[in-house]
Amino acid sequence: MIDWLNQVLFVLGDDQVSVAELLGFVTGGACVVLTVLAHVANFPVGVANSAFFLVLFVSAQFYADAGLQVIYIVLGFLGWWQWVRGGPQRTALEPGHASPALLAGCVAFVVLDTAALTVLLTAVDDAAPFWDALTTAISLAAQFLLNAKKIENWFFWIAADIIYVPFYLVKRLDLTALVYVLFLGLCVLGLRQWRRLPVPA
Repeated sequence: MIDWLNQVLFVLGDDQVSVAELLGFVTGGACVVLTVLAHVANFPVGVANSAFFLVLFVSAQFYADAGLQVIYIVLGFLGWWQWVRGGPQRTALEPGHASPALLAGCVAFVVLDTAALTVLLTAVDDAAPFWDALTTAISLAAQFLLNAKKIENWFFWIAADIIYVPFYLVKRLDLTALVYVLFLGLCVLGLRQWRRLPVPA
């Protein structure tokens, strides 16, 4: 199964596009569209997306990104439950704003996690330890806020995607870079859409 996912389908620029990368492109785009629409189906689609990117990133030796996909799978199931049963008396979770304290905590997490992961990834010969660590930390903070249905999750996704696009271009994962250009545009749209959602007082 893993060998099949690593098979090259076609060449795009310098990128030999595998089955896993193409399926990651399709499920990733679908996941972000569903998230923009605040639809709970973004979580099962996101779990599938993470599984495909896990295969891709292990093959490319992006160990932090690969590890991030495992965490995404766990957080995907958790977020699915939170959106369906995370509200008062196990009702559906409503969108809301993150408090200043929560945002400060997320920023502190990004700084500390980036520092710790950079040391760890340097030790295991990761292909790009600092950038891999930074995008991992930002993405984890974003996913945490998304699971809590906080509108500010989009700021973190936008920041991560701005870094991911050139990162993957340099690593010759052209289709994946294109995915993140799509993600970036959808995240900006998502921020605009979520700001229009009714937020409980």
